[in-house]
Amino acid sequence: MSDRETRHAELASTYLPDDLLGRFRARAEIYDRENRFFDEDLAELTAQGYLTLFVPEEFGGAGLSLNEVSRLQQRLATAAPATALAVNMHLMCVGVVRAMFERGDRSLTYVFDEAMAGEIFAFGVSEPANDWVLQGSNTVAQPQEDGGYLLTGVKVFTSLSPVWTRLITHGLDSTDADNPTLVYGFIERSAEGISVSDQWDVLGMRASQSRATILKNVRMRPEKVARRIPTGRYPDLLTFAITSNFQLLIGAVYTGVARRALDLGAAGLKSRKSAKNGTTYAQVPEFRARLADALMAYMAVPAQLDAYTRDFDDLIDHGAGWPLRLVSARINASNVARHATETALMCASGSGYNNSDELNRLFRDATAGLFHPPSADAARPMYAAALLDEPTVA
Repeated sequence: MSDRETRHAELASTYLPDDLLGRFRARAEIYDRENRFFDEDLAELTAQGYLTLFVPEEFGGAGLSLNEVSRLQQRLATAAPATALAVNMHLMCVGVVRAMFERGDRSLTYVFDEAMAGEIFAFGVSEPANDWVLQGSNTVAQPQEDGGYLLTGVKVFTSLSPVWTRLITHGLDSTDADNPTLVYGFIERSAEGISVSDQWDVLGMRASQSRATILKNVRMRPEKVARRIPTGRYPDLLTFAITSNFQLLIGAVYTGVARRALDLGAAGLKSRKSAKNGTTYAQVPEFRARLADALMAYMAVPAQLDAYTRDFDDLIDHGAGWPLRLVSARINASNVARHATETALMCASGSGYNNSDELNRLFRDATAGLFHPPSADAARPMYAAALLDEPTVA
């Protein structure tokens, strides 16, 4: 085993030991069935120091790299995908600040202190009818005399909605109609004007409780304003760090889902008897081929994540090639998760069709991968433009 793999094994046993994963897996079915938040999982992850993985050692945290956290998130997702997806949002927020810190921008290091103090961060950027995502906003950011803003708008799929205490978010300051400005920063849960939707009865990832957050004249204090940048394709370290952490960590979750599904599919073939063939289905060529194809498709995904997270940690400059890498890693992981869970269901046969079966839940959880931005349809113009040597489509 290489030094790198030895390190990953040590981190897994430290932060996500087998007995802890066993408890997470046992509770995942309950959370899904009861459509409730993963309070017990979160308490145990907090006690493990999991929410401070990205905080540099000099600030009291574990100081792990994106590559190391990605591996841990893949492992967590094999037991509790919804828990992993929701915790991702906290990790991503802290990881964004870590990425900026390592690239010389120390303007947001208070986030490290707040994470160490137990604050829980969430991601509040996605909006209804905003396919610009990071490059635009339907939320109104009204400037105040002290340099702060009042935000009014709706943020959808806000994971950790029952417990977050800090929200990274954005809005549009259109005071100068000719030069609208995107405002990024953090708001506090204690601020007036924040409400959370009571609607959350969804197909999969139910325990994430990713309810919509409604902002009505919510104050973003001046010292919590992180960026004021033009709309559209404007290069900025903050948005680069957000995109990188979001795409790669989301990809890690669906990679973990795929891995678990394949293991369950293999177990299903071993346990099922074929009267026609006089053996287990594990010896039936058609089923072996189906499982083999799914494994071959899967193997490229963790390799892609491993390569890109290492490049990110090593500050490799891929320039305009970064978006192509980041988005493809997440979309490929999502596609593989859906393919693997479908294959595993076919291997397990009718037992997986029961709502109480783990494969049933994994299949539903994998469908959530269809809704993370950008969609495949939205991303395709970027890839076509790259191959055709055309200006990148926003």
